[in-house]
Amino acid sequence: MDLDFKIIGQRIRSQREFLGYTREQFSELIDKTPKFCSDIELGVKGMSLQTLNLICDKLKLSADYILYGVTSDKENNPIYKMLSACPEHKRKYAEQILKNFLQALD
Repeated sequence: MDLDFKIIGQRIRSQREFLGYTREQFSELIDKTPKFCSDIELGVKGMSLQTLNLICDKLKLSADYILYGVTSDKENNPIYKMLSACPEHKRKYAEQILKNFLQALD
């Protein structure tokens, strides 16, 4: 299976924007230049495994999704996406609010 760097870049850009990072902010998170991030998002360049791993971590995406578009059910779930984008200390509160909300519906 060949890798399509343009599609890979689109997936990265889409998630970066979903999480609200500018390209400059994202480049700082992964310790790369904004130009390098632009080249990845445009499909001009590939990346090392170390950079891919860092991107996966910072964007809360799996390498399977970034490289091949393969997702688990939870990665397609908008609630999962929102919770995974929250910082850890806020995530616990958000999970509790959601749990209380679901209990109130019953």
